[in-house]
Amino acid sequence: MTLRRSPFTPAQSLLYAVNYSLARILWRAKIHGDFRIPPGQGAVVVCNHRCPLDPSFLQMAVPRAIHWMVAKEYCEYPGFRQLLRLCEVIPVRRGAVDPAAVRAAIRLVQRGALVGMFPEGRINTSEQLLLPGRSGAALIALKARAPIVPCYVHGAPYNGTTLGCLLMPAAVRLEIGEPIDVSPYLDSGDARHAQEELTRRLMRELARLAGRPDFEPQLGGRFD
Repeated sequence: MTLRRSPFTPAQSLLYAVNYSLARILWRAKIHGDFRIPPGQGAVVVCNHRCPLDPSFLQMAVPRAIHWMVAKEYCEYPGFRQLLRLCEVIPVRRGAVDPAAVRAAIRLVQRGALVGMFPEGRINTSEQLLLPGRSGAALIALKARAPIVPCYVHGAPYNGTTLGCLLMPAAVRLEIGEPIDVSPYLDSGDARHAQEELTRRLMRELARLAGRPDFEPQLGGRFD
């Protein structure tokens, strides 16, 4: 009998066990759909963004570490620095394209890892279903020649503060979509057009998972 090696470090295993318990008990999180990316294959995981805890619900459903792209200031803040380092996030400059962060994300995906991104670029506190989509996720997926997995979180708790979210009960539902094959977009002679079309595709998939297949997404900048 062969023992399967855990994809997590011991510290990560403890952290994710606590995360799973909180998500299931406090936030009553339920998962719809299966994560269909096999071990060893890289992918970009995208999700809507209504709450600072959204990565927690994704990690609950995925049996591998997701390397989220996180604003650099959070990675330097004493209250979050060690936790985010343990989660192996990718620090990224807010408000501008960060070439170093993009290259790091591409390398991780090419090596078979999962990179998590929020195409909306920030927490959506508006009445809109989705904010305009940024093309960073499409750029990384195309450069790495890897699929994109769309996910949608319903009912995430948010009262404007991270601590408040931790104390709020909720009834969360995570929808996991089918991986998007990026190969039809690779032969385009116009890289920017390919990124925009793929971004529209993944945003439409997010809207479909939200129960709004009629929603027509708008596009924003890459990382601003």
